[in-house]
Parts: sequence; structure tokens; C-alpha cells
Amino acid sequence: MSLLNFSKLVPILQVEVPGSFKDTFNFLQGNGVYEEGMMHFLKGMKETIWTHYDVFLADAQALCAILMLIYFAIICYGMISGDKKLEVMPLLRPFGLVMVILWWPAFTKVIAYPGALVENRTEQLFDGSQSHINDLRMQRAKLMVDVSDALFKLQASTEIAKSEADTWYENAWESVKSSVKEGFSQVWNPVVEMRNRLQVGLQLLASSLLETMAIWILRISVYVIFIVQIIFSTILIILGPFSVAASILPAFRQSFTEWIARFVSVSLYSGIAYLVMYVASLFQQYALEAEILRYSELLSGEGESIEKLSWFAANGVLSFGMVIITFIIGAITMFTVPSISTWIVSTSGVSSAASAMGSGATRISSMATSAVGGM
Repeated sequence: MSLLNFSKLVPILQVEVPGSFKDTFNFLQGNGVYEEGMMHFLKGMKETIWTHYDVFLADAQALCAILMLIYFAIICYGMISGDKKLEVMPLLRPFGLVMVILWWPAFTKVIAYPGALVENRTEQLFDGSQSHINDLRMQRAKLMVDVSDALFKLQASTEIAKSEADTWYENAWESVKSSVKEGFSQVWNPVVEMRNRLQVGLQLLASSLLETMAIWILRISVYVIFIVQIIFSTILIILGPFSVAASILPAFRQSFTEWIARFVSVSLYSGIAYLVMYVASLFQQYALEAEILRYSELLSGEGESIEKLSWFAANGVLSFGMVIITFIIGAITMFTVPSISTWIVSTSGVSSAASAMGSGATRISSMATSAVGGM
């Protein structure tokens, strides 16, 4: 499935991008907005870590046997004292829970299947949008380089004009009257002003830093969500048999169902994350196409475009800012994934754990900032 077509709002311009430029750009900023290699690594890491499901499986089986004896003793005592009647189904429940622990790998795969199904569908939706987004990123990057080259050429022409004007101005002091010198100053001052405004070296550096920071903020937010899913799901799989064993006793009867709810909620993280990334890519597409149109207008070579080019250079950075803003918005929305998962499967334990993790990360970042500031 492809992205929505914004061509009615923003005319799509095709810019030829050389292969060498693509290789250099991918080397500097990574292949894709989210770096395909890192995404494959995270998926492989989840599959690898999930193989350690049997760390406490034998201990949970032993605990389950002990709790079964305690449960049967409680039931038998109630029937002997006459408080309870003989019921078959309650006696079969512990055996069902034991079967769950004995077939724990297959059981976890069955519980994780809905999340895997959602992840596969939304990942296909997301992958279908990324090829077009990457093409637009390449076109925009090529146009930004062309704009900087145009600014350098315009700056070089003003340097030549300055050198010629200095020579003429020195002769003017000797051969013409002051009125002519005043008239020349009125012509020369705008040239000097334009030359000073077209110092693009620092502007290119500032633009590169801002875009690199924005895209890495977006990537880090995505990586954090997937890593959190890996950590939470691994802990639930490894320690889950204890929840199953504890649910044999009437006092902890809800622990098994709560574990299922939490595991299903965590397994939905990746599917919801891909869906959020897909929606964010729609905004990124619109911003990229809008900026491509504006960069192309700056390079049209007409008199009005030269004036726009000079004003654009005076902004401080060689970027319109729309793409940077969409990257930051995408990063912010990624942290809503744990809350969205609780809309589908209601559970409070995972949300509180995610909130604790977020507050801890905030404290660590503030401590790091204070330490850097104190150096």
C-alpha cells in the first residue's frame, strides 16, 4: 500500500540524483529515515532473546507441584468439614495450568500471535511508504546542496564586485568630486551588505546539525520503544511460569489472566509503533514535497528567485524547518505507543512500568546535562 497522494496540494517535482550522491548521503545519515540495518537488528534480537524462556521453567514446575498439593489439601479439608461439596471442574483447573507450564514455548507463541499479526500488517504498510520517503529525502538533499552551491557562486560574484569596486573607489577619491563618491556609496553599500549576508559556511553547518539532531531524536525514540518491548516481553516470558503457578492458589487466582493481558499489551507495541511511524511518514512526505518545491523555486534563476535566495540566506539556517518539525513530532508521538496499547488490552502494570522508566530516563538526562554544564 502506498502513501496518500498529496500532489493536489504540493506539485511533485522529479530531481535527478546521481548514484554517488546517494551513496555518500546514505553513508553520512544512514540508509532510510530509521536505518534499515538497525530495525532488522532489533527484530533479530527479540527472536534471539525469546529463546531463553526456560531459565526458571524447572523451578516454576517444582513450585507448581507444591502449590497443587496445597490446593488439593485446602479443597479436601473443605469437603471433609462439610463446607464444600465435591466439584470436578475446580479440581481440573490446576492440571490445566500445569499443562500450560509444560507447553510454555508453544503457549507463549499462541499468545503472541495477535501482536505478530498486527506487526506484520502494519510493517508492510510502513515499508511500502519508505521507498518513496527515501527518494524524496534524496531529492531534497540534492536540492539543498544545489542551493548552497548557488549561494557560494553568488558570494563569489559579490567578492569580485567588491574587489573591482575597491579599485574604482580608490581612483574615485582622486579624480572625482565628493558628490560622485556619495553616489557610489549608495550603490556600493548594498553590495557589501549582500556579501555579508551570504556567508553560508556557518549556515550550512547549523542546518546540518539541526537536521542530524532531529533525525536522531526520531530514531532514538523508535529504538527505545522497540527495546522496551524486547525487555518487557523477555521478562514476562522468563518469569511468566511463576505467575501461572501462583494462580493455582485462590488468593492469586487473577495473576495468570493479568499476565496474559500484560503480555498481549506488550506484544502490540511493535505493531502500534509501525502504525504510528506510517502516519508520521504521511506528514514527512508532505513536508519533503513542500520543501522540494521551494528549493526548486530558489534555483529557477529568475530575478525574483535571486532576491528570495538572498533573503533565504539571511534566515540563519539553510532549511525551511518543516521536515525538522515533522521528525520531532514523530519522535514525540512514538512515546504514546504504551498508552495506546492499553486502549486495546486494558492493563495498568505495563503503563506504570513504562512511566517509571520514562521518569528515570528524564532524571538521568537531567543529571547528565547538569554534569556537562558543570564541566
